[in-house]
Amino acid sequence: MLILGMGMELAGMSLFIGCIAALIIINLWTMLRFWQDKAWARQGERRIPEADLLGLAIIGGTPGALLARHLFRHKTRKQPFSTYLYLIGVVQLGLVVGIFVPVDL
Repeated sequence: MLILGMGMELAGMSLFIGCIAALIIINLWTMLRFWQDKAWARQGERRIPEADLLGLAIIGGTPGALLARHLFRHKTRKQPFSTYLYLIGVVQLGLVVGIFVPVDL
């Protein structure tokens, strides 16, 4: 039984590491797409749709999106994009708190 428990613990750790790795990749990809959109805007080329950028935030790229906005000074005053991005972040933060913060009743 001890071996089975250790196996389940390792599987849980692998899942955790996999989730962290996926979030890092999503956030790096989000930052890259914001940078590309900024570069394409400067060159007068076709832009990345805002829905695509918000979609990356929805799947976990909100920290990367917020960091990219700051670093590249991109879409910082754009409405309703900014409102939607912050709304996505608030909902995600609420989900994280709801899942990981224990409630003593």
